[in-house]
Amino acid sequence: MAIKFQYNKTSLTNLGKQLKMRRNALPTLKSKESALRLSVIAAKKESERLADELDAAMKRYDYLAALWNEFDPGLIHITDVDLKTVKVAGVNCPQLDAIHYRLEEFNAFTKPAWYADGVRILQELTRLGLESEVYEQKRKILDYQRKKTTQKVNLYEKVQIPGYQEAIRKIKRYMEDEENLSKASSKIVKTRHAAEEEEEQA
Repeated sequence: MAIKFQYNKTSLTNLGKQLKMRRNALPTLKSKESALRLSVIAAKKESERLADELDAAMKRYDYLAALWNEFDPGLIHITDVDLKTVKVAGVNCPQLDAIHYRLEEFNAFTKPAWYADGVRILQELTRLGLESEVYEQKRKILDYQRKKTTQKVNLYEKVQIPGYQEAIRKIKRYMEDEENLSKASSKIVKTRHAAEEEEEQA
């Protein structure tokens, strides 16, 4: 990325401000990147833990497999899922707040005794599945933000800060050369004037 500048004091001042701003922002960006990296790892672990817990719960209820054929699948429905937004390392992320179920009425005397347990088991399994999904979404959001922050850190560190430093160096060198030329030319003019005065006096 080429930094546009002019060889004057105004440009030098502006470049100095831009360089200072980026130097000050860099430590904050680096700590944000580090916090995001840790949050991504934590969200991934939690998502995997919940998925494993779901698998374990499914295996735990394997002995009921034959009974599920008797269960009425229309007995329980998810009507709504409440998500709330939480900030993780400055990034808005979803978090499961509540799952709303609609339970159809059933006659406890005519239906098998385990129906109430079946409803509770389905609620537990859906909660684990949904929570695992939400954590996976959280991981994706955090990972995307981490990548963007890493790009910004690299842009500042490897491109912009060295670019501004180089531009400032060029302007300073140019201004020094201008000043030296100006001094040299005024010296030449003085020497000429002195020589002309000497000739006139002679």
